[in-house]
Order: sequence, then structure tokens, then C-alpha cells
Amino acid sequence: MLFSPACERNKQPILSMLRDWLQPPLRVLEVGSGSGQHARFFCSQLAGLHWQTSERAEALADLRAALQEAPVELAAGASLPAPLELDVTRAETWPPGPWDAVFSANTCHILPETALPPLLAGSRRALQEGGLLLLYGPFHDHGVHTAASNAAFDAHLRSLDPAMGVRDAAALLEMARGLGLEPVADVAMPSNNRMLVLRAC
Repeated sequence: MLFSPACERNKQPILSMLRDWLQPPLRVLEVGSGSGQHARFFCSQLAGLHWQTSERAEALADLRAALQEAPVELAAGASLPAPLELDVTRAETWPPGPWDAVFSANTCHILPETALPPLLAGSRRALQEGGLLLLYGPFHDHGVHTAASNAAFDAHLRSLDPAMGVRDAAALLEMARGLGLEPVADVAMPSNNRMLVLRAC
């Protein structure tokens, strides 16, 4: 079964953030659900949460199997439907909205930089007016990393694939503004990560 140590470490801090920003009942679309650990945990903790997982076609079967192999006791009124195929660069694969929130953890540095505009634009189309986009992960500001470990991680990613790398939060937020997403918070998270919160306007 898929298992992410990072998801296990960060699920509680992220849950605290979700409680601060999201008020169930609500519908959340998760982009790049990976092992499904976040989905299972949040649906066990937040009543009235409808959490829709998604993955690229090549990873969808593994996510589906992970969710089936590790069923969870859902909180009252919560639902965790079968995962959907979603390629952020293909507008037709985005599920119809409107969604109250779009959430994505540790995807911006894995996606090629060319996929970031489609991620933001697709999220805006999917969100209802006033809905939130929450992006979790490591970010830098104009090339200045928050920690030496993030700089090393960035170098490692780029050695694997030059299209990957820790993204510039300032540039990402400026891009988002042009696509109808207004930055409302940039929250420091454990292990030198951040949560960028943007509102559909």
C-alpha cells in the first residue's frame, strides 16, 4: 500500500489550518492525492466534509487501491468518493464545480513550471466565488529559501528533472492575481513549509 512519511508528519498541522479556514459542510477537490492519507485523515476528523481525491491517469489505480485497502471511519456527514482522473494541464479532466475549496499538497515543486498556470486557472474555474485555493509545500521568495534544507531539496529536484523545483511564492501569487485568485494568507508551517491561501474573486 502507498504510504508517505511526509503526509503522516504534516496531516495534523494541515488539519488545524483547514479548521481555521474552512467551515463544513463543504465540498473540497484535492489535486494530486498521492497515497490518499490526507483524504482519509481529514474525512475522519471533519464532520460534513465531502473530499474528492484525484490523480493523473498513471497514478490513479494506485490511489484507488490505497483508498480501498485502508478504509476509514468517516466523521458524521463526511464522504470520500472514488478518486477521479485529473491532469491539471487538460481542462476537460477537471471535475465540474463549483467547489468550496481546492487543496493541493506538495505538488507545485513536482509539476513542471509550465503546469502552474493551468493549475491556477483550473482551480479558479472549479471554485465558487469566494472559494479558497490552498497550496501546501516548500516555497522560496525571489530565490531566497527559508532554510538550507529547502535549497538542498530544490537542487536535488532539479538534478532529477530540470522542470521540477521549489517555486517562487511571489511569482506564483502574482500569476494567481492575473487569473482571478486573490492571495489572502501565507502561513508558515512545520519543516520549513508554507500554506498559501487564495480566494476566488
